[in-house]
Amino acid sequence: MTKPIPDKAEVALEYPDKLYIGTFEHTSRFDAHLDETGISLSLQRTGAINLRKTIRMHFHYGLFAEILRDLANTASTLSSEEIAHCDALRDAAKALWQALDTDVRETVSKSGKLSYKAAAHAGEADVAKTTPHEEVLLLHVME
Repeated sequence: MTKPIPDKAEVALEYPDKLYIGTFEHTSRFDAHLDETGISLSLQRTGAINLRKTIRMHFHYGLFAEILRDLANTASTLSSEEIAHCDALRDAAKALWQALDTDVRETVSKSGKLSYKAAAHAGEADVAKTTPHEEVLLLHVME
């Protein structure tokens, strides 16, 4: 299921003899989900036939985890003021972390939604279960 892009994405595909550049803004749509082997991301620009563009990317979990680590390292070198939408990034990283937490996943209701009680429990359980290494990585993401 696609939904509107809340901000903007720019994509460049570079070959030795060609360069393709596409932008995706508020009128475009996206889909992101996990599957058996990794993360799937689609960006779709709608409109007239000559303006339509679609890009699909799939990152295996190992690569995506390394990308997140590199982002954490980069974030740790910048101040919060230098990172656009820092709060939104922090909240999204926390939501992903909580969604991947086994205890929280076991409390998700049959409707597939995280209940308020489960979310509150997740916040309490996170600190108790965090290893020192995970805490450092999370602090890098949150900085």
